[in-house]
Amino acid sequence: MTDDTVLAADRDAFERARDALFARGPGRMIPDLARITELTGLLGDPQLAYPTVHVTGTNGKGSTVRMVASLCAAVGISAGTYTSPHLQSIRERIGRAGEPIDPGSFARVHDEVAVIADLLDERARASGVAEPDTVTFFEMLTAMAFAWFADAPVDVGVVEVGMGGRWDATNVVRGDVAVLNEIDLDHTELGGTPVEVAGEKVGIVKPGSHVVTSRQTDEVAAVIASAAREHDATLWRLGHEFDVTSDRVAMGGRFVDLRVGERVVTDVMVPLYGAHQARNAAVSLAAFAGFTGESFTSMDDDVLREGFAAVEVPGRLEVVHREPTIVLDGAHNPLGARAVAAALEESFGFRELVLVVACLEDKDVAGILSELRTVASHVIVTRADSPRAMDVARMHAAALEVWESTGVAVEAADSVADALDLATNLVSDGDGILVTGSLHTVGEARARHRPVDDA
Repeated sequence: MTDDTVLAADRDAFERARDALFARGPGRMIPDLARITELTGLLGDPQLAYPTVHVTGTNGKGSTVRMVASLCAAVGISAGTYTSPHLQSIRERIGRAGEPIDPGSFARVHDEVAVIADLLDERARASGVAEPDTVTFFEMLTAMAFAWFADAPVDVGVVEVGMGGRWDATNVVRGDVAVLNEIDLDHTELGGTPVEVAGEKVGIVKPGSHVVTSRQTDEVAAVIASAAREHDATLWRLGHEFDVTSDRVAMGGRFVDLRVGERVVTDVMVPLYGAHQARNAAVSLAAFAGFTGESFTSMDDDVLREGFAAVEVPGRLEVVHREPTIVLDGAHNPLGARAVAAALEESFGFRELVLVVACLEDKDVAGILSELRTVASHVIVTRADSPRAMDVARMHAAALEVWESTGVAVEAADSVADALDLATNLVSDGDGILVTGSLHTVGEARARHRPVDDA
């Protein structure tokens, strides 16, 4: 067969596997690891074949995964990455060496795992239960990632929690290093206070592991410290065992000095916008140091700098177009929106900013919009292409309330594409457009400017 024939066959197989995966749907959200444990067990527990850095938190998870993986690549360590959700293509979620899994490999690993998943599904349906616990979309994809990493093989898996931690399907990994980014109110299923949310997220801490935590409130920090003690884990905290000792805004990102223990790596270029990325960089370096152990002390500073300089995080204060400047950020909670607002004022300095925003139904929309109140000169609300999206009328009502009596115009558009067209016609030289509110929203906007062929 010619190369073109192989590529066409791989694409067809990928599309079939992708459609079969999506057909599984989200499944039931229950505190139970039984299905994923049995599925991975029948696959030979591939997730135990390599060490893992397991990453949770309310914000910053995806950035941290990419930074840790980039540091690994810089020193010759092969890192497999598992993230969620995706922006444009399902293949983004499973990657290695900074590249997503290829279509052919996606299809092959799907089919291998599906043989076992289908057997479990048949048994569940035969039980006679009204709502049988069949393998969900996320459980299936998680098992696929673990199996592909083992086959590659990778030297380490850098794995982002899907939701929470304790009962997340990813929590069957070894968890040699547990990373807890900043914790705040999250999905309602995790609890109504940051402390309750933290109680779920510390479920990723494994016996004898290395725990790295970002800045937390005193109450949340106490929950993390208790979990570390309970599991005889080593605890490193931002501002104590590691820190950002200097942080300067730079063209295209920021220069930071990072300390881990007694070691300080100076003049690190982090090509990402926002002061929160300096903290994410410190957390990532500490996680990398915890994973590599004694060998970290002999690594050259320039190699670590190269690792950070190579980091790319799509959809996080990402500039996808100039003239006009269009910035994408998937902030979907107030804490994330606050970080975006601060970064815009610090690094961009737009004369006027047109905000294009669409959120999901279950999010704190008023809280997200309130954090963006002072940076927006014009607001366009819309609806993301997702069954979980908030409808335009409710988005519009929430935005009108937030910007009441400010003189800021609030408009509505039927789709993200229409909203972008409207925003583009409003801006002039020196103005900017921010697209935010959800990763689904950002994915649609990104597809317009940086399309992929298998979304």
